[in-house]
Amino acid sequence: MISRRLQRRGYEVVIAVDGAQALAMAQWESPALILMDISLPVLDGWETTRRLKMAPETKSIPVIALTARAMTGDREKCIEAGCDDFDTKPVEFSRLLGKIEMLLPKKTPQ
Repeated sequence: MISRRLQRRGYEVVIAVDGAQALAMAQWESPALILMDISLPVLDGWETTRRLKMAPETKSIPVIALTARAMTGDREKCIEAGCDDFDTKPVEFSRLLGKIEMLLPKKTPQ
């Protein structure tokens, strides 16, 4: 649902099915931003983010953690892993879109 709504707003979206694929795709695709599901199979979102932020070619890509976990300390755990922001599921699209727009580089008028 999120990917379709982002595509309707003009964003190009690619989807990884697990943390290992996300690491590889981040290097190949060089995305402007990553929405990181914390509950990924193979490598969870925390470990995937740590590895992304340690790699010179992907460390500057902003990461927003998406998780159903809304317990005390979960936001801090995501930030400690290297995420630039955090949002909970179910996702409130307008709130998430605001976070995406804050982290993306501003386009210069042509």
